[in-house]
Formats: sequence, structure tokens, C-alpha cells
Amino acid sequence: MKKNYHLYLGKAGHLTVMSEFLTRGWNVAIPEVDVGDDIFVVQDDNGTLRRVQVKTSTSTQRQNGFSGQFNVPLKQLRNLANIPVHYVFIVRNSDLWTKPVIIRQDYLLDYLQNEKIGSESEGNLNLYFSYSSDRIACSGLDLSKYISDFNDFPFIEE
Repeated sequence: MKKNYHLYLGKAGHLTVMSEFLTRGWNVAIPEVDVGDDIFVVQDDNGTLRRVQVKTSTSTQRQNGFSGQFNVPLKQLRNLANIPVHYVFIVRNSDLWTKPVIIRQDYLLDYLQNEKIGSESEGNLNLYFSYSSDRIACSGLDLSKYISDFNDFPFIEE
């Protein structure tokens, strides 16, 4: 495997997520300078803007499924702005991408503060998602309701 494989994987994850937004009728843009937002997602007809941070992982096989590990900068997570960040977590498992897990910033922050999701280390929130045939969990919390949760990105009809 290439020395910088994580860079290729990360870009592939970004492009995969971008294609999902495009097929829903949203326009996408990659900021020229990445200061925390990987993608801007825009509804062209009314200017609705969404900020997206893509987190990509390779899978680790487990007895009853697989897992993926993600790191979210705590400084970014705790910096709530007028337009919250949508975190999109995606895992490359064998030759396929998982369905995206989409969690809005304020919800993830609430899980950290009240449910003690993940672990904090070196300025990051470390998350280990466990994937089984019927659910996705992190720190014992069922996150299955966030699988392909495009509620904030509905299909745009002409």
C-alpha cells in the first residue's frame, strides 16, 4: 500500500460524498483553503448553504462485522456557528463504501457532553464505529438513525 494512502482514501471519500449531494440536486464546492470545512453544499435556487466535514476510514474486520475509526478536532466540534457543520462518516469496507453516517455538529457535541461518546486525546474526539448487519454503534450508543440521514439535504426537484 502506498505510503500516503490515507490522502488518496480521504480524497476518494470526499468525492464519494460529493457525488451523493450532487445526485440529490445540491451544488457542491471545495473551499480553496481548508480551515475545517471540506465541502460547501448549496441549494442554488434559494442560497441555502450547508457546511460539511467528511471523515473517511478503512475498515477493520471484527467477529460480528467491522469497525472504522475517526478523529474529529475538538476545537472545531465545540465551535458552534450560525451554520452548523454536518459530519459525514464513511468507511471503505473491502471494495465498497458504507452508507454515510451524517450527524450534525450540535448533535455530536451533545453526545460528547451528555453521553460521553468517544474518547478525547491530543485535541481530538476519537470515535470507533462498530458496524454489524443491523446497526452502527459508538461507545454503546446506537447511531443507526443517522445512516443516510439526508433530512437536511432533501432531493431538489425542478
